[in-house]
Amino acid sequence: MTAEGAAADNLPGAGLPATPLEDWSPRPWLLAGLGALAALFVHLLVDDFDPDAARSAGAAFFVFGSLSFALTLGPGRLRDSALFSGGLGIVMAGLAWHWVRAKDSAAGEEFAFAAAVFASAIAVPLFQADFHRTRFATSYRLTHFHVWTDAITGAGAIAFTGLSWLLLVLLDQLLQLVGITAIDWLFDQEWFGWVWTGGAFGAALGVLRNNLKVIGSLQHVVLLVLSLLAVPLALALLVFLVALLASGGQALWNATDAATPVLLACAVGCFVLANAIVRDGEDAISGNTVMRLTAIILAAGVLPLAVFAAVSMGLRIGQHGLTPERIWAIIAVGVAVAYGLAYVAGMIRGKRAGWAGQVRQANLYLAAGTCVLALLLALPLVDFGAISARSQVARLDAGEVSPDDFDYTALRWDFGDAGRRALDRLAQRDGLVGEKATLAKAQTSRPYDWDRDLAQDGFTGTVRVQPANPALQARVEALLNAEPWRCSVYCVALDLGAQADGGRQIALVQGYGYEQLTLPADPASPAAPPAPEVAPAAVPLNEQSRVEVREETVRYIYIDGKKLGQPLP
Repeated sequence: MTAEGAAADNLPGAGLPATPLEDWSPRPWLLAGLGALAALFVHLLVDDFDPDAARSAGAAFFVFGSLSFALTLGPGRLRDSALFSGGLGIVMAGLAWHWVRAKDSAAGEEFAFAAAVFASAIAVPLFQADFHRTRFATSYRLTHFHVWTDAITGAGAIAFTGLSWLLLVLLDQLLQLVGITAIDWLFDQEWFGWVWTGGAFGAALGVLRNNLKVIGSLQHVVLLVLSLLAVPLALALLVFLVALLASGGQALWNATDAATPVLLACAVGCFVLANAIVRDGEDAISGNTVMRLTAIILAAGVLPLAVFAAVSMGLRIGQHGLTPERIWAIIAVGVAVAYGLAYVAGMIRGKRAGWAGQVRQANLYLAAGTCVLALLLALPLVDFGAISARSQVARLDAGEVSPDDFDYTALRWDFGDAGRRALDRLAQRDGLVGEKATLAKAQTSRPYDWDRDLAQDGFTGTVRVQPANPALQARVEALLNAEPWRCSVYCVALDLGAQADGGRQIALVQGYGYEQLTLPADPASPAAPPAPEVAPAAVPLNEQSRVEVREETVRYIYIDGKKLGQPLP
């Protein structure tokens, strides 16, 4: 163990070494500049709100690298902090690059990146506590201190940033009373909002982290307030368990749709509030008998809640098969079960007197293990979409779900390339399965949840083609069978003429408006929406330029003599 770790366990009072509590005067200025610069780079990289993989990777590097550097920076730790934060930024950049690039071909990419964010959130306080040097001999008190001070200073910096914007708006209104519009001009500059937000956040974080002694006392107050919530949660947990046992579990199984997330949320609540009472050492744990008993109930309650969540998820999977989201839920349930088992085992080993110490030790081991697991899950090692597609098709083949009720749309949109390959194979089958799969393949946009029944049943409304054209009528009806949400009950398809590539442009008219679509030359191909409008290029204007007004014929769609919507291009 390092001298810092030993000091953390032996110092009286706060029990923390001097290094994390040291006031470092350059910190607010450094973090303000770092925040403003990082925010500016992020703005330049994602200013179009749909960045490609490379720019997303750059934005991830600046966001996570700068946040980590801001939290870990301190006197004497510049090199170590820079190396760790740079490495963290590179890892997050690489993952952002991969998952953005694989967005259309992968399944559950948002969950994978969320796992990476979760791993980062655990890795930072472990690094601050020198886990990379001391491993599992790391001081739990120091780790606990950094977890809570990071959370409190981060929340405080966010609150200050919001207040700084309110002040800026007020100052703008004040100065405008005397004709000064400088701040209003800055509001119109896209870069300013990013730079102000990053600078304000960094400055506030620097000031707060220069006052960790005060934050340490505030942490004590926060944990005390949280522990007050522990008593009603423990009572509710006891009532829930008694009622569940009295009903033989029937009440839970009748609510499988919502049971798993609720049970997991309660297990997380038990974990947080139990640790709010247990604190970071025997000298800090509450001496109140009711609070100690509450902590025991909550710590022991994590396991049954996690087990019930696992059973509920198992029932859900048995009813509806695997999806990427359910696989991620299984992993979350598994982590909760691991914590529950560790807590129960620690309480058995520690018995009445030393159970809290066993829980603290389990927290350190589980935090490190969960960090590694989350990072592995963030890597593209396992294709959850392929696993889910095999599960769903197997249920169809086994007769567990009828061809009419099977969710072909999920294969088309939710399971990545593996799901679309499975859909291609289903489309080659005869009968209803092949017909439904072919309709799902023809979809050009993901139906909303309330449109899924329409997508399964096909188009049930009426469409009229003008001027009458039987071949075009068949193609329009094929489009609406694949995408029935485009026409609710009755619509008219106006033939706007042929395209250069042999396709056909139509206007699909309903009472509230119309949309333009291009039917491809190949009737088997899905319809394509029109290309987005592009602003006209600038025209050079000089003293010799001739400027004139010209009349142009504009086409509108009319219903019963009344003009509908915007003119046709």
